Amino acid sequence: MESATSPEPIRVLFLCTHNSARSQMAEALLRLIGGPKFEVSSAGTEATRVNPHAIQAMADVGIDISEARSKHLNEFLGDDFDYVITVCDSANESCPIFPGDPKRIHWSFPDPSTVEGSDADRQRAFDRTRDEITLRLRTWVQLF
Repeated sequence: MESATSPEPIRVLFLCTHNSARSQMAEALLRLIGGPKFEVSSAGTEATRVNPHAIQAMADVGIDISEARSKHLNEFLGDDFDYVITVCDSANESCPIFPGDPKRIHWSFPDPSTVEGSDADRQRAFDRTRDEITLRLRTWVQLF
């Protein structure tokens, strides 16, 4: 009996400005929701640090991104992707051209790090963003 080879995973890069929250959460969520069908990375037009509120928002749904690091998009410029998804308007405007002509998608999510108020208010903003990304990804993966 011949063994069936599994198809190549769909390669996705999420881009944001700082790779500190939205793109990090999208990367981790697609890994969970899409499983092995997807190979997922994230990066920013600037590298900073993963926001502690993003780490907490993901921990609250059982996903550990505490060891994640913020990556600059230059780390991925030579890589082939099937999809490059920008999750903030700034990254959409400055997104470079990637080899292999990946499909570009733009999903504009509000930046939870700009929310002012108490620590609880700020955390709720990250939780809302996580939930919005989750809904978008659940719908998107059904296309495959």
